[in-house]
Amino acid sequence: MANIQVFTAEHHDPWFNLATEDWIFKNFPADHHVLFLWRNKPCIVIGRFQNPWNECNLLAMERDDVALARRQSGGGAVYHDLGNTNFTFMSPRDSYDKHRNFALIIEALKRFGISAEQSGRNDILVDGRKVSGSAFRMASDRAFHHGTLLISTDLQKLPGYLTPDKEKLKSKGVRSVASRVANLSEFNPNLTHESLCDAIIEQFFQAYNQRCTVEDLTIDRLSQETTLYQTYEQYSDWAWRFGSSPQFEHPITARFPWGGITLDFHVSGGIISQVVIYSDCLSVEFIEHLQTILPGTRYHIEDITKVLREKTQTRSEEMQLMATDVATLVEKELA
Repeated sequence: MANIQVFTAEHHDPWFNLATEDWIFKNFPADHHVLFLWRNKPCIVIGRFQNPWNECNLLAMERDDVALARRQSGGGAVYHDLGNTNFTFMSPRDSYDKHRNFALIIEALKRFGISAEQSGRNDILVDGRKVSGSAFRMASDRAFHHGTLLISTDLQKLPGYLTPDKEKLKSKGVRSVASRVANLSEFNPNLTHESLCDAIIEQFFQAYNQRCTVEDLTIDRLSQETTLYQTYEQYSDWAWRFGSSPQFEHPITARFPWGGITLDFHVSGGIISQVVIYSDCLSVEFIEHLQTILPGTRYHIEDITKVLREKTQTRSEEMQLMATDVATLVEKELA
């Protein structure tokens, strides 16, 4: 008989939830089958090999207090809020079966009169519209399958935070693919996060023909785990969320009264490694100054504009005005 465990989370911090998922995956016995159910406050979660500058409208996210999180698994960028239920299945690698997991979710939805089907490698559809997407991760002795279920997510928010128009950004990261999506509440308005979790848990018990105590992973419970806090620090750190991005180049161009300029940013690990500048500006000193001060700066609006202003304040008034123009250009293009 298989060993099973079921966990739920009381908190909605996406970095903490992803850290908790990672902690469970690495610290619980490899021969156990685990179900973890959780929700996040508004955030964008990107795949392991994605570029946030290519996927997200970072300025809109910062304005609306929408967090950026990066998960360990692959796949595309997704928007989470409290209308979105997340599930994670963990199994020994030799008995891992994602189709069993999909079937379990589909059977749980039948309890609400919703007829769903698996589509492709990682989606669940209802009436041809996507209500769930999944991603996967394999280790030497265990594997996990995690995904989302749209219940009452604010779908109007998606265009504002995802897929900005940055066609000039030449990235080696993998772009997300847009899908026609729907909330499960469209098909059954009585379905809630709590009722869906109950249904998934019951189907999990049926699938393994046994029951166990459902453990609520409270903050008090998890605060006792030092390795979990270290993992949380990793997931919340800028170096993981941004610095783990693939190398990319981003040229931006504008014309000012003092001349035209193109700054071709080369970014590696979220840090500007080089700026190739093309300009008909008469001030060679200013262009050389930009090439000197920008490398080594985090590729972030505030960091770049701060460097431009602070490291030009001792130069001539003309150069200070030119630096302000470039800072305004950066704020516009990186938004």
